[in-house]
Amino acid sequence: MAVSWIVVAVGVVVSLLGWLMTPSAWGYGILGFGLAWIVLGLLDLFREPARGR
Repeated sequence: MAVSWIVVAVGVVVSLLGWLMTPSAWGYGILGFGLAWIVLGLLDLFREPARGR
């Protein structure tokens, strides 16, 4: 579960970096990449662990 929060935190940092660069195409790409990290980290939080199956 700690790994999921780390992924979300990295996504927030990358998204903020992309937000600061938004007038350029690189900024939008980095922002989208960071948002994808946030979504994947949050989805991993709700995933059932392999041990419980």
